[in-house]
Amino acid sequence: MRTIGIRWGIISAVSFLAAFSYLGGGDTASADTAKHMDVTGRTSQPIGHYFYCLDNPDDCKSNNSSPIAPVLKRTMWKQMVDINNVANSTVEPLTDLEQYNQEEYWTLPGKFGDCEDYVLLKRKLLMEKGFSASSLLITVVKLPDGNGHAVLTVRTAKADYVLDSLNEKILPWNKTEYLYLKRQSTLHAGQWIDIRDSRDMVSAIK
Repeated sequence: MRTIGIRWGIISAVSFLAAFSYLGGGDTASADTAKHMDVTGRTSQPIGHYFYCLDNPDDCKSNNSSPIAPVLKRTMWKQMVDINNVANSTVEPLTDLEQYNQEEYWTLPGKFGDCEDYVLLKRKLLMEKGFSASSLLITVVKLPDGNGHAVLTVRTAKADYVLDSLNEKILPWNKTEYLYLKRQSTLHAGQWIDIRDSRDMVSAIK
């Protein structure tokens, strides 16, 4: 167990340094060309999230915190990298149909989980670190093969970043090859809004 702990510490440190070098170092992330998602009006709530909210109403209420995206600091970035790595390495992928005999069942994962469960876990852990609910948004995307997928969007003043169960790297949303469809509202965790994704790289997925 001690060997595993040492190895994980090395992996975590290397991942953090490599990832933070992308931001340009420093206490606060430097400016680059990454942008924020173009969101529009209200849209339908995913059915899995609807039933999750019935069981967890306190996690699906109006956000009392400010919807203003926070400045991304080095300590925040390290927390994002660590939690993304922990969740991706400790939860084994398994579909809801295989685990619960249901097409969609959103819940915090134990040993197993699917993409939405990874997102719920990362969101919970980051909120325990002090991140606001208005900056941690469950987001529905379409993969290049056309299948649906969920990721966690972390809003910052610099950019919208994506924590993904299919990728150990944290990337700005516009550096991924997903088609972004909708995400939670910054004002209310139980409401969802459309995303207008007009990037050239995703035109084939549409």
